This record gives sequence, C-alpha cells and structure tokens, in this order.
Amino acid sequence: MAAVALVVAGAGPALAINSYNATPAPERTEVGALVATWDDDDNPATPDRVDWVCSGTMIDSNTFLTAAHCTAPFTWPANVRFYVSLDQDVQAGLDKGAAEHPGDPVAVARSVGVEGVAHTEAGYPGNSADSHDIAVVEVPAAAMAARWTFTPATLPTAGLLDRLGPRTLDITAFVVAGYGTQEAQRGPGGHTHPGGGARMKAPESFNALNKTWLRLAMTAPQGNGGACYGDSGGPNFAVLGGKLVLVATTITGDAPCYATNVVYRTDTPTARSFLAPFVALP
Repeated sequence: MAAVALVVAGAGPALAINSYNATPAPERTEVGALVATWDDDDNPATPDRVDWVCSGTMIDSNTFLTAAHCTAPFTWPANVRFYVSLDQDVQAGLDKGAAEHPGDPVAVARSVGVEGVAHTEAGYPGNSADSHDIAVVEVPAAAMAARWTFTPATLPTAGLLDRLGPRTLDITAFVVAGYGTQEAQRGPGGHTHPGGGARMKAPESFNALNKTWLRLAMTAPQGNGGACYGDSGGPNFAVLGGKLVLVATTITGDAPCYATNVVYRTDTPTARSFLAPFVALP
C-alpha cells in the first residue's frame, strides 16, 4: 500500500470523501475546513494563493483540531495564514469570494472563515510508531459563534480504544467526515481525484489498532466509504452508546483512496498531553 498524507492544496467541484456510500453532512456543524493564504510562487508582485487545504473539528468554542502536517511551519512559506470555516460548501464560498474580491486573498479567506493561530505538536514528524501528527488552530470564540452554530465534538477518555479492544471495535460503527476529494478516477492521463470542498460523511469499519494508530476499512463491498485528499485532520467518530466520539483524525491511507484510512488516535498520552493546554479533557 502506498501511504500518502491526505492533504490537498487545490480543489474542484463540490463533492468530498469517497463518492461511494457517502452523503452530505450538513448536521455535522462542528466539522470544518482549514483554509490558508500563502505565497505559492515566491513573487511579491502577484497575489497570494487562497484555498482550502485540510479538514478538522471544533473541540470547544475556540479550538479547531486538525493534523500537524496541515500546519507545520516547515511545510509552508513564512507568510502563511490560517482560517477555519464551518460552511457546508467552502469551495462555493471561495468561488463567490474570489468573484467579489479579485486579487485580495485575505478578503476571500475572510469571506468563508475566521482567522486563527496554529499550534503544531512539537514532536512532529516523529516516527512510524508515533508521528505526533496533531495540531490545533485557536480561533476567537465570539467570531465563531457570530457566524455559525455548532456543538463541539466529544473527545474520548484516556485509553478508550484500548479498553474497548478489537472485539468490541469490530462491532462498532465508525463515521469519517471531511471536505476532501473523491477516490481515484482512471483516465487517459492516469489517476485523478475529482471533487472536494463540501462537507461529507461516510461509514467505515474497524481494521486494526496499535499504540497511536487506528486503521479503518473503507472498502465499498462492505458498505464503507472513506477519506481522501483534503480530509487530513478531519474526524473519525466511533458511535458509542448512540453518541459520536471523536476517537481519531485522518492522516494517511492508500494513494487511490479505496482501501484503508489510517487515523491518529486522540485517546493516547501524546495526543492528550498536546491537547491539555487547549481544551478540557474528559
């Protein structure tokens, strides 16, 4: 399996997650898109680029959980600025903003999102055992509340997935959400990944568990959907007692986006230690 970070620096028509077994998720108002502005051509005479790049989740009134590979300073030019949008269709909003504010990427970004400050886990990129691939963007709570109504996601207690164990996880329903592209489509020029930019959701099922990673199956014959490019940082919920618990964030998977969603657990010591200064943990 080719493992790829599911981040995107471009977008197309507004569909997301995989096209199979996926549906729009207007009710998941806590799930948002990470929008960025940055200098992508090293030319100060041209406007900066503005685009949605990752997904994420509000975990309290002013904290947006996402992936470290979406925010790490060494992956971006020095002038990058981040915004959080909880719009259902952020790509449509960006298109509208671009028409209304030509040549002004900051105005375009502000038309869909609230600017925030990114905090990336210091240990990222870590290693295969623990990538430390977790980050938050702190945003002004009042500005978020003025634009959107949402209930922050529920985080797990420490070691929840270990306590549940594979047998229980095998019969647990999982839901992935995000703004990413569809699975690979074959064409004369090779694989492409159409869509992206609207909030979607899809069912997944348990595959494997280790110290920091949860692997979720996104195979169509089993009724699953799954994540793809641009879903990085987005939530993977376990349905426990009839409630959604944000047990992991999308990080990587197979390049065509057909088989496995490899997600970073939020119930581990690393994740909880990082999150503790930003949010009240259960």
